Amino acid sequence: MQNLPQQLASLGIAVPEILLPREDIDLEKWAVIACDQFTQDRAYWAQVADAVGSAPSTLHLIFPEIYIADPGRADRIRNIHKAMDCYLAAGIFSPPKKGLVYLERSTPYHHCRRGLMLTVDLEQYDWKAHARSLIRATEGTIPERLPPRMEVRRGAALEIPHGILLIDDEGDALLPGLGVQAKKEGPPMYHTPLQGGDISGWLLDQEASWAYLAEGLQVLAEKAQSSYGNPEEAPFLYAVGDGNHSLASAKAIWEEYKIAHAEEPGLMAHPARWALVEVENLYDPGIGFEPIHRLIFGADLKAVLPLLSGLPGFTSRPVAQFGELSALVGDEGALQSRLGLIAGTDFVLVEFEASGLVTDYLQPLVDAFITDTAGTSIDYIHGEADLCTGAQQAGNATVGILLPPIKKQGLFKAVARRGPLPRKSFSMGQAIEKRFYFECRRLF
Repeated sequence: MQNLPQQLASLGIAVPEILLPREDIDLEKWAVIACDQFTQDRAYWAQVADAVGSAPSTLHLIFPEIYIADPGRADRIRNIHKAMDCYLAAGIFSPPKKGLVYLERSTPYHHCRRGLMLTVDLEQYDWKAHARSLIRATEGTIPERLPPRMEVRRGAALEIPHGILLIDDEGDALLPGLGVQAKKEGPPMYHTPLQGGDISGWLLDQEASWAYLAEGLQVLAEKAQSSYGNPEEAPFLYAVGDGNHSLASAKAIWEEYKIAHAEEPGLMAHPARWALVEVENLYDPGIGFEPIHRLIFGADLKAVLPLLSGLPGFTSRPVAQFGELSALVGDEGALQSRLGLIAGTDFVLVEFEASGLVTDYLQPLVDAFITDTAGTSIDYIHGEADLCTGAQQAGNATVGILLPPIKKQGLFKAVARRGPLPRKSFSMGQAIEKRFYFECRRLF
């Protein structure tokens, strides 16, 4: 019979040692949104930097992606690593706490979203399309996007995660049950306002809570195996909902480290084998699924409309206002699939025939266009308002592509059947609902 650590390990998880800032640290300045948000809004990140100033903050420990293409990347990464070392040496953190962290988060769009901080075994994760591992990617991974993230993680003293893994708990019982146990122990160990909401965290440091988690995950694993699994493969227990490229980078660094230290005793117990993540339930009422829109630079409507004419059954027509375009694209009763185009003050509705996800049809056309058309590039935008603003402010040679809503039901079954969805097929909520950096862990 397995003991509890072995049981947890068989489920791909372990109980981490969590680092949290001292009680006197301003937590509102400490917590910063995921680095892959607001990638077209330098003013947002400048405002964050102004608000934080020199105060201890995860802003000094991460690399906002809006700056990745800027000169001086190597210097920025060196400064991140120096800040990690400085925070550890200066006693910015309280003593490490071994345990899970149960979270409750509010946002401008949802009253409560539950989560659980734990570490997952990178040996049981694979992002590739053929993967049949315990932990799988839900969307396509772009290998070319990994090197900058790997540079940040390579040799880093700390891990500061924004990745979110999903479980398929349709009854929504496991995390609420852990929440009941957490609140029996007393008030949260931390609480702080966030931009447009707040977050509270309770430490679960008793084996009874860990055993409750293990038993619940075992039930979900058995259900996954019977519903959409193969007895000869690992059950599909966790789907990467956010931070796929960050988790893929962690995997790459672990594989790199294994090769370089193959002869060292205790290698497989090294902290780099594990990644700190937040686990959430796909069916949590506080998780909304949103489309991720496209913003094409270096092209106008005259170029993009012929590109989309490759969609099956393509038709298009102008629309007077953005509000009308949004309503038409979001109409779930429409007989055809729909996209919206935004270029300055011009709005165009595109309709076509699709038997699957819109991104299955759109992404190959966009990828080929960007590859074959000099001077073009693409960004992925969370939120209709930000897309509209970006398409209207960036100039005439910019086109926004507005995508329709996406449903979360059946996500696990679809990924189990076909592998990862086209990249940037969905977003878990609006940009401001993304995970804020908070908990840390020693890494190298």
